[in-house]
Amino acid sequence: MGRTREFDESVVLAKAMHAFRRKGYAGSSVRDLEQATGLSGGSLYHAYGGKRGLFDAAFEHYNSAVLQARLDRYAPPGSGVEGLQKLFRSLLHEPDGERSGCLITNTAVEFGPHATHPCVGRAFDLLERTFDERLAESAATTDDKRSALTTRLLTLYQGVLVLVRAGYDLDSVERMITNEFHQLTKG
Repeated sequence: MGRTREFDESVVLAKAMHAFRRKGYAGSSVRDLEQATGLSGGSLYHAYGGKRGLFDAAFEHYNSAVLQARLDRYAPPGSGVEGLQKLFRSLLHEPDGERSGCLITNTAVEFGPHATHPCVGRAFDLLERTFDERLAESAATTDDKRSALTTRLLTLYQGVLVLVRAGYDLDSVERMITNEFHQLTKG
C-alpha cells in the first residue's frame, strides 16, 4: 500500500505548471521545480515518477484548470461568436500579471512536430471543438465555411498567445482581435 500524499496536489500542480510555463520543460531543472512546489526532489519523484511525470500531471492540470475554465467562463455554450471574442480578449490579461504565455503554445513550440506532447493535441482538439460549436450557433457562419474558420481561429488564438509571450504591444493585438471578429460577423 502506497503512502498518502501529504500535500495539496492541486496547489503543487499549479506551481509546477507556472514553472514550466516560465522556463519550459527543458529549462526547468529539478531544483527549479523543488523551489516552485516546495517539495523535495525525492517527494516529486515518489509522487510523479520524476520530472516528466510531474510535467504530464501539471499539463493535465493546465488543460482542466486553465483552458477548460477559460472556455467555460468566456465562451460557454450559447455564447456564439460574441463569446469567442470575449475569449480572445481574455488572452491579453494573464491572471498572474506575467507574460509567461500558454503552456500549450509554449510546449508545442518547444517540443516541435516530432515530439509533440499528447496534451497539446487534446488542447487543440478542445479549442477546435469549442470554436466550431460557437460558430455553429451564429447565423453569420455557414456549415461549408465553418471548418476553415475554425482552423483560422485556432491559428489566431495561438498567434495571440505567442505575441503576448513575446511582449508585443497589447493594444495592437486587441485592435487585431476586434478587426478579425468584425470581419467574421460581416461574413
